[in-house]
Amino acid sequence: MKLLTHIPSWLKSKYFIAFTAFAVILIFFDKNDLFTQLARHHELKELQQSKQYFTTQIALERKQLEELKNNPATLEKYAREKYLMKRDNEDLFLIPEKAREPKK
Repeated sequence: MKLLTHIPSWLKSKYFIAFTAFAVILIFFDKNDLFTQLARHHELKELQQSKQYFTTQIALERKQLEELKNNPATLEKYAREKYLMKRDNEDLFLIPEKAREPKK
């Protein structure tokens, strides 16, 4: 029983014990514990970065769409590059790229 006499009185306080129990429950056992909150915060950052990326992509696509609607030369270039279209008096030669071997 000498062990209990060496404990400071503020550690034996009912308020300190209640606060410590409450903190342990919130940090480890609650459905919104500390680890869940950290995971959600990390997921939120990833989603915000994804949102920024897609917002930028949408702006680029809208600009490209307007360019295709208003400029026939751009439309022809797009059709030739993306869909391999050609004019009647042209021949189209496709040269496949060599597959790169993975470095060892």
